[in-house]
Amino acid sequence: MIIDKLENAELYFKINKRVAIALEYLKSADFESIETGRHNIDGDNIYALINDYKTKNKTEAKLESHRKYIDVQYVSSGRELMGYALLNGQDPSQEYDEEKDCLLYNEEPSFISFSESMFAILFPDDLHMPGIAVDAPIEVRKIVVKVKI
Repeated sequence: MIIDKLENAELYFKINKRVAIALEYLKSADFESIETGRHNIDGDNIYALINDYKTKNKTEAKLESHRKYIDVQYVSSGRELMGYALLNGQDPSQEYDEEKDCLLYNEEPSFISFSESMFAILFPDDLHMPGIAVDAPIEVRKIVVKVKI
């Protein structure tokens, strides 16, 4: 997992060409005026999911991971906690959902605080639990750019 502020995005452009495109998109888009939903950047290779939601309690979520996509998650407004654990041989609590590209886990995560203008790059070995309330539930606008591996 990589965590940083969007102003430092250029530091990560060399990771992979598609990750660079995802970070450029996050730097250039006006997320106050973009509607929620899926927005194609490069078809199924790179696309953004614009989400507005209320953060939830830790007990309402599970850690997840993906096999086909890297997540670049960006908090446009609001703040939240993200649970994190490294995939290290844990058994998933549910079978792999190929359509959603998702595995779920019952592990206990560590939590990292995310505020406006922060992003995380999450690789397949990064178990993550986004959207957790810091103190009380609040509204968050988050952009998740899915980058095909």
